[in-house]
Amino acid sequence: MEIAVEAHINAPMAQVWMAWNTPEDIVKWNYAIPEWCCPRADLDLKPGGAFNYRMEAKDGSAGFDYRGEFTKVTQHKEIQFNLDDGRAVTVQFFDTDKGVRIVETFEIEDENTAEQQRQGWQAILNNFKSHVEDRP
Repeated sequence: MEIAVEAHINAPMAQVWMAWNTPEDIVKWNYAIPEWCCPRADLDLKPGGAFNYRMEAKDGSAGFDYRGEFTKVTQHKEIQFNLDDGRAVTVQFFDTDKGVRIVETFEIEDENTAEQQRQGWQAILNNFKSHVEDRP
């Protein structure tokens, strides 16, 4: 089963693309709830390139590495990757007259309900939107 989440970001494509793919930006928005953080983000944005985003509870009680491999990268259009558990993810970027529409489609995992996963991925995307739009 696949789920899609989306957001409209009021910013130019170049700014959105950079914030999505730059480690210094990723660590500022890549978490679902305020009690968590992303202390480290490493990526090699090209087909066959790997990524690893460290996700941790701020109190140190839990953490995991969100990692995988990019399978397709089309600048300002689309990023596809496979997570280490084999699930596929596609992120599409659409230029609009009001900014950029991002649609992120992912295969669900078995540990959490589909609704929990949708809410978590949407929360991260909402953090991204706020991060980009709140920049000077």
